[in-house]
Amino acid sequence: MKEKEDCLTLAVIGGGAAGFFGAIASARHSPGHRVLLLEKTRQVLSKVRISGGGRCNVTHACFDPALLIKYYPRGGKELRGPFSRFQPRDTIQWFENRGVILKTEEDGRMFPVTDRSETIINCLSNEAQTSGVELLLEHGIESIRQIRPQRFILDLTNGQTVECDRLLIATGSTPKIYPILEKLGHAIVPLVPSLFTFNIPDSPFLDLSGVTVSSVLVHLSQSGLKQKGPLLFTHWGLSGPAILKLSAWGAREMHAADYRTEVVINWVPDHSKEEIQQLLLENKRTSAGKLIGGDPSFGLPKQLWKKLVHLAGLSENLRWSALSNKNLQDLVRQLYFTSLNVKGKTTYKQEFVTCGGVALEEVNFKTMESRLCPGLYFAGEVLNIDGVTGGFNFQNAWTTAWIAGQSIFEICDTC
Repeated sequence: MKEKEDCLTLAVIGGGAAGFFGAIASARHSPGHRVLLLEKTRQVLSKVRISGGGRCNVTHACFDPALLIKYYPRGGKELRGPFSRFQPRDTIQWFENRGVILKTEEDGRMFPVTDRSETIINCLSNEAQTSGVELLLEHGIESIRQIRPQRFILDLTNGQTVECDRLLIATGSTPKIYPILEKLGHAIVPLVPSLFTFNIPDSPFLDLSGVTVSSVLVHLSQSGLKQKGPLLFTHWGLSGPAILKLSAWGAREMHAADYRTEVVINWVPDHSKEEIQQLLLENKRTSAGKLIGGDPSFGLPKQLWKKLVHLAGLSENLRWSALSNKNLQDLVRQLYFTSLNVKGKTTYKQEFVTCGGVALEEVNFKTMESRLCPGLYFAGEVLNIDGVTGGFNFQNAWTTAWIAGQSIFEICDTC
């Protein structure tokens, strides 16, 4: 056993979810070493604080790694192995072992039972402190110099320097870190926004802001990408899980199109055109005397139904008994195929995510160590990995940080 002063120092860059989890994992797994956690601001875990509307969407109740990776537009293949070692079930157990119980909502998202992100922040902060992690606030990175294999000097924005033997980059997709990593030899996949809402300034639905539809099918005409799920009308266009997932899968295509494209909505995705027609004909028989505009079908919100009837060219004062065959076909088409022109995006603030980052082929996912720079490790969104909304990006952070933390000092058997 070496004396403490001869043991190694790990510097973790970034005081977010991945940074804290990686620092804790390393300190717990190899307690003889020094672990520094550097954060450029005065506040740590800021993204944890705002996630899920201030409740913190910790993870998602998906426990099969083969299914879990399907929620990652980029990085799913690389995460297949890591998820077999640390997945949502392990995340749940990790927090439960520290007194934090998670609950599952209907859509699979998982939150602390307190519904307060402070519960997660306090857990991570307390665990870091009891693990011996040294937290250094207002310690931003200006540059990184590798003076020899597994030895680094960090030049800080406050004029100080820090020397370390191992380095874990967990900054998220902070643009400033990437030129620094390029100087260490890493290729960076260009960053573009991933989770965002659609701006549709000429949408006929702008006056429905705040109205939700439980299940729609949305697809981008140019790429053919499709997503099914809840939709939310906003005063600038469309949002909700279906739109956010579509934005993630279509992030690069939409960026290339300058966020100008056609989106098509099927308001009744669980029915074929023929079924829609038959159900409308049934309404004509059983509700003959009712006004079409005041008799919503398929469980659609009344305001939306009226709008769709109008867009189909029908008067909302038309009675079902007077529905002509042409009226019927026009209404079927509107329910099955509403076309809107997207003319921009708005960032989804609570789940701000980018695609792009450190090229994945340059990282060993068994250890999260750089294949190019010995002693350099990565965790979280600094990598070219991004998930859809629902707790998947945090799970990427927990998993990659845990694996890095387990691996960083493994070869130092004599310390």
